[in-house]
Amino acid sequence: MSTPPSPSVDPLPTISSPLTGAAQVASLRWHERLALAVIRASLARWQHGRLSVCLPDGTVESVGDVDAVPHVTLRVRDARFLVDFVLGGDLGAGESYMRGDWSCDDLPGFIALAVRNADAVGRDTWLTRLVTLPATIGHWTRGNTRRGSRQNIEAHYDLSNALFGLFLDETMTYSSAVFASADEALVDAQRRKFDRLCDQLALRRDDHVLEIGCGWGGFAIHAARTRGCRVTGITISREQFDLATRRVAEAGLDDRVTILMRDYRDVEGVYSAIVSIEMIEAVGREHWPAFFGACDRVLAPGGRVALQAITVPDHRFAQYARSADWIQKYIFPGSLLGSIGGFIEAMRPHSRLTIRHVDDIAAHYAETLRRWRHAFVDRLGEVRAMGFDEQFVRMWEFYLASCEAYFRTRHIAVVQMTLARSGDGAGL
Repeated sequence: MSTPPSPSVDPLPTISSPLTGAAQVASLRWHERLALAVIRASLARWQHGRLSVCLPDGTVESVGDVDAVPHVTLRVRDARFLVDFVLGGDLGAGESYMRGDWSCDDLPGFIALAVRNADAVGRDTWLTRLVTLPATIGHWTRGNTRRGSRQNIEAHYDLSNALFGLFLDETMTYSSAVFASADEALVDAQRRKFDRLCDQLALRRDDHVLEIGCGWGGFAIHAARTRGCRVTGITISREQFDLATRRVAEAGLDDRVTILMRDYRDVEGVYSAIVSIEMIEAVGREHWPAFFGACDRVLAPGGRVALQAITVPDHRFAQYARSADWIQKYIFPGSLLGSIGGFIEAMRPHSRLTIRHVDDIAAHYAETLRRWRHAFVDRLGEVRAMGFDEQFVRMWEFYLASCEAYFRTRHIAVVQMTLARSGDGAGL
């Protein structure tokens, strides 16, 4: 899929010809010079693409072959960014971006280059883990108990329905779409994603579907309207509950769709199918067994579960889960991405569920996020009019850009999985 130039909250000016390293160092304080030396040593191992870094005095550091592509330019407005990055890794870089200490002509492009050159610029060291320990401890204290889950969900999803409406499509879907082509409308790609999940569940008119984490009702409305089934959607976000309930009524589907304010642990009844779209990221590893156990408990014989989940490769999961990152601190408190191996381990002793099918749609999420980011930046005037300040604007641009880069480089994935009980002959 084509990728047009990235929008920028704060575009860079043209950079003059490079000067020598000695001239650059002279204008920095001692700890900034030390941080720059560490960064230079790391960048000596740079292999992919070209990066130009303009320091506060206008001098430039460049790394990578002269004709290498992509070529990304980063401007450091305050040299404390150098220190923050060396000491805090991605958390320090994100916080520095929020303050306006640096900007870039292609933010997702820069983050993608950093991922592709992880061996050179990777900053997961004992020092970064020590410096970011307060954030990690804070993350650990935001566990997803019933009360904790409500607080964590409120921190993000209850920001403002109007804010999300600025950059989401008309279905109000806040998860990866599935595109048929690069120029397909986002709303059509989201409906295609819904259809794929409905097909995975083989939904029929006589089915009763449980949706765990129903968001603003997009899937529930689509499934009831196109498959004729009944859907019970649950959420613990008051804002989502109110809008989803209103949208169901406006769609004339009150007789087929019910929206409840309910935790997945408290679900009752029996359902012929279960769907959960990018909700398990808010469950927490210690609660995965309870999640899969709840699915098994209410799933009818022969039933199926369709799960769309953002995942970390199994070989990196232990390192990822060891400390909190920028997104966990500022965007999704209490969250934890899963891994397929981790899900299997959680299912095994606490449910009879097994994985029947897995499909990776990471490239589609990169495109989805690109669309969201462009829409968000295009409507910054309205974002500010809602009362959100410049730090919030930069925080959300960094969030959307970094996620786009992570999916585009397959640093993380998003999978659609179909689950069914072991020994159950239900067809797919």
